[in-house]
Amino acid sequence: MYEGRPKLNIPRTWLENFLDIASIALLIMGTMSLISEWAAIPDTVPTHFNAAGDPDGWGSKSNLWILTIMGVVTWLLLTVLEKYPHIYNYFNLTEENVERQYKNARMMINVMKNEILLFFVYMTWACSKVAKGVSEGLSVWVLPIFIVGITGSIAFFIVRSIKWK
Repeated sequence: MYEGRPKLNIPRTWLENFLDIASIALLIMGTMSLISEWAAIPDTVPTHFNAAGDPDGWGSKSNLWILTIMGVVTWLLLTVLEKYPHIYNYFNLTEENVERQYKNARMMINVMKNEILLFFVYMTWACSKVAKGVSEGLSVWVLPIFIVGITGSIAFFIVRSIKWK
């Protein structure tokens, strides 16, 4: 499958480093906020929202930690995957474009992992605000923005990959 592909040692770009640092900084800030507000958060928090952004499922406030942990685990797994661009699926890989394609695919994974982490950090923050009565629910635009962001990023990198064949 990918046994014949070269394993290149491609240095990380400044943008990859910046996105990782920014996301980790926001994760740390979100985690510190959760810790500092923990006593003020009611025992019951929203665990699900309907399409209008209204909470329609409730559970223990420990679910806020589950969101944070899911974001961190996803980020870590995708960080590991980022290191092995030679195992990704490519449809136009040649000796001439292999480095460009690896960089492009690795950047796609980097952008996606950081978008996902930011979504989990945001959802943790938003759920705590709804639980405390600071807000009534999520904006109806939260899920569409996340979906458009992820699919738009994927589409961008796929189109770029096709152009770079």
